[in-house]
Amino acid sequence: MKLIVALTGASGQIVGIRLIERLVSKGIEVYVVASRAAKITMRAETEYDEAYLREIATKYYDEDEIYAPFSSGSFRHDGMAIVPCSMKTAASIAYGITDNLITRAADVTLKERRRLVIAPREAPLHKGHLSALLRLSELGAIVYPLVVSFYSKPKNVEEIVDFLVSRIMEQLGFEVEYKRWE
Repeated sequence: MKLIVALTGASGQIVGIRLIERLVSKGIEVYVVASRAAKITMRAETEYDEAYLREIATKYYDEDEIYAPFSSGSFRHDGMAIVPCSMKTAASIAYGITDNLITRAADVTLKERRRLVIAPREAPLHKGHLSALLRLSELGAIVYPLVVSFYSKPKNVEEIVDFLVSRIMEQLGFEVEYKRWE
Protein backbone atom coordinates (compact mmCIF):
# COMPACT_ATOMS: atom_id res chain seq x y z
CA MET A 1 0.00 0.00 0.00
CA LYS A 2 1.22 3.51 -0.88
CA LEU A 3 -0.08 6.75 0.61
CA ILE A 4 0.82 10.40 0.24
CA VAL A 5 0.79 12.62 3.32
CA ALA A 6 1.18 16.37 2.96
CA LEU A 7 1.63 18.91 5.71
CA THR A 8 0.74 22.55 5.08
CA GLY A 9 1.11 25.67 7.21
CA ALA A 10 -1.95 25.35 9.43
CA SER A 11 -1.64 24.69 13.13
CA GLY A 12 -1.75 21.04 14.17
CA GLN A 13 1.53 19.76 12.73
CA ILE A 14 1.75 17.03 15.35
CA VAL A 15 -1.33 15.35 13.88
CA GLY A 16 0.34 15.03 10.47
CA ILE A 17 3.57 13.81 12.03
CA ARG A 18 1.79 11.22 14.16
CA LEU A 19 -0.20 10.06 11.12
CA ILE A 20 3.03 9.43 9.22
CA GLU A 21 4.50 7.56 12.19
CA ARG A 22 1.42 5.33 12.55
CA LEU A 23 1.24 4.55 8.82
CA VAL A 24 4.95 3.71 8.63
CA SER A 25 4.60 1.46 11.71
CA LYS A 26 2.00 -0.51 9.74
CA GLY A 27 4.47 -1.07 6.89
CA ILE A 28 2.80 1.43 4.55
CA GLU A 29 4.92 3.24 1.95
CA VAL A 30 4.44 6.89 2.90
CA TYR A 31 5.44 9.64 0.49
CA VAL A 32 5.65 12.90 2.43
CA VAL A 33 5.62 16.47 1.19
CA ALA A 34 5.75 19.54 3.41
CA SER A 35 5.19 23.15 2.46
CA ARG A 36 7.55 25.93 3.52
CA ALA A 37 4.86 27.22 5.86
CA ALA A 38 4.46 23.72 7.38
CA LYS A 39 8.15 23.66 8.27
CA ILE A 40 7.85 27.06 9.97
CA THR A 41 4.74 26.04 11.90
CA MET A 42 6.29 22.67 12.81
CA ARG A 43 9.27 24.39 14.42
CA ALA A 44 6.94 26.73 16.34
CA GLU A 45 4.62 23.96 17.59
CA THR A 46 6.74 20.84 18.01
CA GLU A 47 10.20 19.47 18.68
CA TYR A 48 10.25 18.02 15.14
CA ASP A 49 11.67 19.36 11.89
CA GLU A 50 12.11 18.53 8.22
CA ALA A 51 15.03 16.21 9.01
CA TYR A 52 12.69 14.04 11.09
CA LEU A 53 10.16 13.87 8.25
CA ARG A 54 12.94 12.81 5.87
CA GLU A 55 14.00 10.13 8.36
CA ILE A 56 10.58 8.52 8.82
CA ALA A 57 9.13 8.90 5.30
CA THR A 58 9.56 6.29 2.61
CA LYS A 59 10.43 9.25 0.40
CA TYR A 60 10.31 12.96 1.21
CA TYR A 61 9.69 15.89 -1.16
CA ASP A 62 9.57 19.66 -0.86
CA GLU A 63 6.55 21.47 -2.27
CA ASP A 64 8.49 22.77 -5.29
CA GLU A 65 9.60 19.28 -6.43
CA ILE A 66 6.84 19.10 -9.01
CA TYR A 67 8.61 16.20 -10.78
CA ALA A 68 7.75 13.83 -7.90
CA PRO A 69 6.16 10.62 -9.20
CA PHE A 70 2.80 11.27 -7.53
CA SER A 71 2.34 14.51 -9.49
CA SER A 72 1.15 12.23 -12.30
CA GLY A 73 -1.91 10.03 -12.50
CA SER A 74 0.28 7.19 -13.77
CA PHE A 75 1.75 6.83 -10.24
CA ARG A 76 -0.43 4.26 -8.53
CA HIS A 77 -1.23 5.01 -4.91
CA ASP A 78 -4.01 4.30 -2.46
CA GLY A 79 -4.84 7.81 -1.32
CA MET A 80 -3.65 11.10 0.03
CA ALA A 81 -4.14 13.00 3.28
CA ILE A 82 -3.34 16.67 3.83
CA VAL A 83 -2.88 17.03 7.57
CA PRO A 84 -3.09 19.79 8.61
CA CYS A 85 -4.57 21.54 5.61
CA SER A 86 -4.35 25.32 5.44
CA MET A 87 -7.29 27.20 3.97
CA LYS A 88 -4.95 28.48 1.24
CA THR A 89 -4.26 24.89 0.21
CA ALA A 90 -7.91 23.87 0.49
CA ALA A 91 -9.01 26.80 -1.69
CA SER A 92 -6.27 26.14 -4.24
CA ILE A 93 -7.33 22.51 -4.62
CA ALA A 94 -11.02 23.40 -4.72
CA TYR A 95 -10.48 25.79 -7.60
CA GLY A 96 -7.82 23.88 -9.56
CA ILE A 97 -4.81 26.01 -8.69
CA THR A 98 -2.00 23.48 -8.91
CA ASP A 99 1.04 25.67 -8.37
CA ASN A 100 2.99 23.32 -6.09
CA LEU A 101 3.44 19.60 -5.47
CA ILE A 102 0.79 19.43 -2.74
CA THR A 103 -1.99 21.00 -4.79
CA ARG A 104 -0.92 19.13 -7.94
CA ALA A 105 -0.89 15.77 -6.13
CA ALA A 106 -4.30 16.48 -4.59
CA ASP A 107 -5.70 17.47 -7.98
CA VAL A 108 -4.34 14.26 -9.51
CA THR A 109 -5.75 12.23 -6.62
CA LEU A 110 -9.21 13.67 -7.25
CA LYS A 111 -9.08 13.28 -11.04
CA GLU A 112 -7.99 9.64 -10.66
CA ARG A 113 -10.89 9.08 -8.22
CA ARG A 114 -8.60 8.10 -5.37
CA ARG A 115 -9.28 8.88 -1.72
CA LEU A 116 -8.31 12.40 -0.62
CA VAL A 117 -8.67 13.42 3.03
CA ILE A 118 -8.42 17.14 3.78
CA ALA A 119 -7.96 18.00 7.48
CA PRO A 120 -8.41 21.75 7.95
CA ARG A 121 -7.50 23.35 11.27
CA GLU A 122 -8.97 26.83 11.19
CA ALA A 123 -11.60 28.67 13.20
CA PRO A 124 -13.74 30.57 12.82
CA LEU A 125 -14.62 29.96 9.19
CA HIS A 126 -15.98 32.62 6.86
CA LYS A 127 -18.14 32.02 3.81
CA GLY A 128 -15.11 31.72 1.49
CA HIS A 129 -13.61 28.95 3.66
CA LEU A 130 -16.94 27.13 3.82
CA SER A 131 -17.45 27.46 0.06
CA ALA A 132 -14.02 25.97 -0.65
CA LEU A 133 -14.61 23.06 1.76
CA LEU A 134 -18.06 22.41 0.27
CA ARG A 135 -16.57 22.44 -3.21
CA LEU A 136 -13.88 19.96 -2.13
CA SER A 137 -16.56 17.65 -0.76
CA GLU A 138 -18.53 17.94 -4.00
CA LEU A 139 -15.35 17.05 -5.93
CA GLY A 140 -15.00 13.86 -3.88
CA ALA A 141 -12.63 14.84 -1.09
CA ILE A 142 -13.31 13.79 2.48
CA VAL A 143 -13.24 16.93 4.62
CA TYR A 144 -12.25 15.98 8.16
CA PRO A 145 -11.74 19.06 10.34
CA LEU A 146 -9.33 18.56 13.23
CA VAL A 147 -12.03 18.84 15.88
CA VAL A 148 -11.62 17.52 19.42
CA SER A 149 -13.85 14.65 20.51
CA PHE A 150 -14.94 15.11 24.10
CA TYR A 151 -16.83 11.81 24.38
CA SER A 152 -13.47 10.05 24.28
CA LYS A 153 -12.64 11.87 27.55
CA PRO A 154 -9.07 12.81 26.55
CA LYS A 155 -6.70 13.30 29.47
CA ASN A 156 -3.97 15.08 27.52
CA VAL A 157 -3.01 16.44 24.11
CA GLU A 158 -1.46 13.11 23.08
CA GLU A 159 -4.81 11.36 23.50
CA ILE A 160 -6.50 14.05 21.41
CA VAL A 161 -3.88 13.67 18.67
CA ASP A 162 -4.15 9.86 18.73
CA PHE A 163 -7.94 10.06 18.40
CA LEU A 164 -7.69 12.43 15.43
CA VAL A 165 -5.08 10.23 13.74
CA SER A 166 -7.25 7.13 14.25
CA ARG A 167 -10.23 8.86 12.64
CA ILE A 168 -8.13 10.06 9.70
CA MET A 169 -6.71 6.55 9.21
CA GLU A 170 -10.27 5.23 9.23
CA GLN A 171 -11.17 7.74 6.50
CA LEU A 172 -8.21 6.39 4.50
CA GLY A 173 -9.73 2.91 4.72
CA PHE A 174 -7.93 1.36 7.70
CA GLU A 175 -9.53 -0.72 10.43
CA VAL A 176 -8.53 1.05 13.64
CA GLU A 177 -9.49 0.79 17.26
CA TYR A 178 -10.33 3.88 19.30
CA LYS A 179 -12.96 4.92 21.81
CA ARG A 180 -16.20 5.22 19.88
CA TRP A 181 -19.47 6.84 20.83
CA GLU A 182 -21.51 4.47 23.00
